[in-house]
Amino acid sequence: MPATTPHPQIRSYERLFVGGQWRDGTGERIDVVSPHTEEVIAHAAGGSAADVDAAVRAARAAFDSGPWPHLSVGERIAAVEKLAAVYGSHVDEMADLITAQMGSPASFSRLGQAAGAATMMHLAVQNAREFPWTQRRHGLLGEAHLRRLPVGVVGIIIPWNVPQNLLMPKLIPALIAGCTVVVKPAPETPLDSLWVAEMIEEIGLPDGVVSVVPGGRDTGEALVRHPDVDKIAFTGNSATGRRIAALCGEQLKRYSLELGGKSAAIVLDDARIDKTVAGLKMAGLMNNGQACVAQTRILVSERQHDEFVDAMAEMMSGLTVGDPTDPATDIGPLVSRRQQQRVQEYIRAGVAEGAKVVVGGEDSPFEKGWYVRPTLFADATNEMTIAREEIFGPVLTVIRYTDEDEAIRIANDSDYGLAGSVWTKDVAHGLEISGRIRTGTYGINMYMLDISSPFGGFKQSGIGREFGQEGLAEYTELQTVVSAGRLPDLS
Repeated sequence: MPATTPHPQIRSYERLFVGGQWRDGTGERIDVVSPHTEEVIAHAAGGSAADVDAAVRAARAAFDSGPWPHLSVGERIAAVEKLAAVYGSHVDEMADLITAQMGSPASFSRLGQAAGAATMMHLAVQNAREFPWTQRRHGLLGEAHLRRLPVGVVGIIIPWNVPQNLLMPKLIPALIAGCTVVVKPAPETPLDSLWVAEMIEEIGLPDGVVSVVPGGRDTGEALVRHPDVDKIAFTGNSATGRRIAALCGEQLKRYSLELGGKSAAIVLDDARIDKTVAGLKMAGLMNNGQACVAQTRILVSERQHDEFVDAMAEMMSGLTVGDPTDPATDIGPLVSRRQQQRVQEYIRAGVAEGAKVVVGGEDSPFEKGWYVRPTLFADATNEMTIAREEIFGPVLTVIRYTDEDEAIRIANDSDYGLAGSVWTKDVAHGLEISGRIRTGTYGINMYMLDISSPFGGFKQSGIGREFGQEGLAEYTELQTVVSAGRLPDLS
């Protein structure tokens, strides 16, 4: 069990959760550092390849010999509902913990992360009750019975930006399907996943069903390479996703990847500028800009470019930047000094390539804390680095277009295809636009992730889907049983 600090929302963990037991880790201890104060606020045990091996062996035994995959779907749902009840009683504390670890503004940590994760659990249960676990078909050889079986041992690897929102769409469907799981959270944000391990211990899941092993790249690679892991579920950058796909391909291992984005917001001439700017405040800058779905390329016609840029500049100049625990804060710090420096390098690249800084810039607004000023670029082209690469900070780029066809061409001229949006008074026309954009999710006069609907990307933004019945299907294998005689009801 963890030892807590004087602040109840900040929890230190001196042990890993492996095979249903708390045990010493063999990796380096992880210092959890506040992005706001730059001070160590907690510690977590770090995992190594040896700890990954122990966790996977426990998961393999729990899957091959334990009761979990052989329980009925209803019994597994009941266990998940117990977990959801425990989790739901700690939403505010979980939000505070997320803010402390990675600097997400308090309001976003509550509504956009902890409360959202709790809702995801309930939606997964609802989807499972409606899921076609079994089907009957008439085949050429007789009656066929189709059933969904668990994929097996699942390795879950999640990043730091919205850790609970990225854990739950993987963990909960995997558990409901009957899989056993090893979770590898990012070293920047290990504490929330370890707290979920505490909750899992509290509800009494069988040993080995869930393990949590925090660590860095080597720990993640050990999990991906392990021959007893049947599937990897990963969220992160596209370069790491390609690496995981290659390693899984060597073993013909299942994988699902939710990767990067460089989403385009197309502002049509009939859009209300004030409403569009208000919508892009969240759609472009959510979570301090550390969101893969952020609408960071803003495409505006030559006719209203200057007026739109002025309105965006006014909005961004008025944002409150500071302590993420303050309810009034719009933009908090980035997760780490490395991330701060990375975003500052992108701002310098934008200037060097000829874009104009309208608001913000590379300098930090404070002496302490990993802050970046909300920055707006104009006079940019889609060929510039700031328009091609995922910056992952509070940086937006306005790009001109001449007509609608060019706007669509620019929107599609990207290696990514995760999200996008169009802003127009004509919703029917917006729907037509969406059908011409190569992206997995799209918004009309808004962009917000709908956690009740399938989510995933085209192109280098990933493979597979999360949420909805499609997300549950990612953790199952389809088995077909054919019989010359009539099969009994196997549901």
